[in-house]
Amino acid sequence: MRVLLKCLQALYSLYALVIWLGIMFLILPPIVLVSLFGKVAGGNMVFYFLRFWAHVWFPAVGIFVKRTWQTPRTKEPCIYLANHTSYLDAALAVKVMPLPFRPLGKVELSRIPLFGLIYSRSVVPVDRKTTKGRAQSMRDMLYMIRHNVSLLIFPEGTTNESGQPLLPFHSGAFRLAIETQTPIRPVLYVDNHARLAKMHMMALRPGPCRVVFLPQVPVAGLTMDDVPRLKKQVRQMMDEALRSYRSFPELEAETI
Repeated sequence: MRVLLKCLQALYSLYALVIWLGIMFLILPPIVLVSLFGKVAGGNMVFYFLRFWAHVWFPAVGIFVKRTWQTPRTKEPCIYLANHTSYLDAALAVKVMPLPFRPLGKVELSRIPLFGLIYSRSVVPVDRKTTKGRAQSMRDMLYMIRHNVSLLIFPEGTTNESGQPLLPFHSGAFRLAIETQTPIRPVLYVDNHARLAKMHMMALRPGPCRVVFLPQVPVAGLTMDDVPRLKKQVRQMMDEALRSYRSFPELEAETI
């Protein structure tokens, strides 16, 4: 039985990879073309093609997405802050986030063949290795906010494999929100870890993917002195909501 299950998993993973690459090759030429229209207009058009990919790929591989808004969405730009438990997170964002938006992404990934070409045209690249790189990343984020483009940031800074609901948050997203007076919209990826825990296709599993948009957190009138309080408020809000949507066996074991 175990051998049969491994064979079925391998066939499923191969199928998912073929569909993934097939759609990417299909949308690559128009993505290259529309990217010539600039960072804002061109980038927005790139996301419409990526959204087409996401709307086809997720149901094709048996991953069924449910999006829930706890309070109505608004049209003004905001900073989406999402928990980060899976390499599926960024792909799912293309399907569920209101357009236009840009995720923050590691500049190194833009060097991957084929994927890197699409990636570099659809993210705000972040280079944390140098002072010059960090400064340029901040300028790029400010540019997008001022052109009515929302940002998606993972405040944990890395994939959470701890078994805890959330890792500690970095302060950068909260500083940016206050500096630009842009509201924060916390987002929960509830099931992504169960769908793809590690970065290899043999770990992919079909099933539900719930995405929950929590109430918006205003930052009007806040100053940099409020960053620690705002960070604590948003993290507590996301932590409590995550615990209400899914269980954490590691935490339950600690209480026994």
